[in-house]
Amino acid sequence: MQCFGHRLHLAIGHGMDDHRITRCIALCKKMVSSFSYSWKRRRELAEVQIQLGLPTHQLITESATRWGSRQQMISRVLEQEAALSKVLFADKKSRHLVLNWQDVEVLQAVQKVLKPLHDFTDALSGEEYVTLSYVRPVLHLFNSSLLIREEDDSELCRSIKTRILDYLNAKYADPDTSDLLDMASLADPRFRVQYIPGERVEALKHRAVLEVEALQADLGGGKPDPAGPVPEEPGMPPPSTKKKSLASFFKQSTATNTRLTQREAIESELTSYLQSAIIDHDTDPLQWWKMHADIFPALSLLAKKYLCAPATSSPSERVFSCSGNIVNCHRASLKPEAVDRLVFLAQNL
Repeated sequence: MQCFGHRLHLAIGHGMDDHRITRCIALCKKMVSSFSYSWKRRRELAEVQIQLGLPTHQLITESATRWGSRQQMISRVLEQEAALSKVLFADKKSRHLVLNWQDVEVLQAVQKVLKPLHDFTDALSGEEYVTLSYVRPVLHLFNSSLLIREEDDSELCRSIKTRILDYLNAKYADPDTSDLLDMASLADPRFRVQYIPGERVEALKHRAVLEVEALQADLGGGKPDPAGPVPEEPGMPPPSTKKKSLASFFKQSTATNTRLTQREAIESELTSYLQSAIIDHDTDPLQWWKMHADIFPALSLLAKKYLCAPATSSPSERVFSCSGNIVNCHRASLKPEAVDRLVFLAQNL
């Protein structure tokens, strides 16, 4: 499954594919650059901020490698719009960078849509808590509240929301991806089937039972079925064929009943799990499973499989950044084994 943060970033880019937004973003970049390369303007901006009673914040430059940097740049420009206009208008060469009222309205519409999305992207980029099971609830929240059209929304704001929702819903409509998100949500005791469409719940429960059976079989080491044929070893004489006795038929029947009983036990355990008390969303699901693994031993295998996957590639990218800080031009002769140990220590100490 593709990284959720990357897909959300692409959805935002698709939603803002509008010439008005493109023009305003370019204007913001030029404005920020004019202050970042001029100490004189930065000094004048600090003086005007004090005069107008604005926070003495510096401007933020958009970075292509940071998902939320565009939203942060727009937010800071809107916050300091009065001070920026006063400083730029005082210089004839920079008056063309002053935002007009249409530009401010466009940036406000973009800010209104991007702010909650940026917060969710940050939350899903963590590496010390479960994130994959959050994707299905977050998509439900986008469709039900955060990105729905409101009466006070401008035409541009509604257009951005619609494009982002259409992109995300189309990307996560893939059956394999949808099944993965549903199973991860089911294995999380905070959500279970709360955010799964009702028509898919029974099929999901049946698939969960089959998968738990497969996990139990793998955990058993893949031993052959006692009721099945015993494989022949090379060099051994073929076993003598004996006439079946009446007791052999009862043995086969008993083995069949045992397999059915095992499936029924898993189904009963799943029913008990779904009917157990709802836990708070701040609860760590890994700690919850650690405490309830004895009560739901079969389903705990499902939790171990699905709750270990991150929703974004941010944790692995942080490891790459850490290794880049270690292997620099002055330490380019480090052996791979030494780099592995240094990265491990840097990430775990």
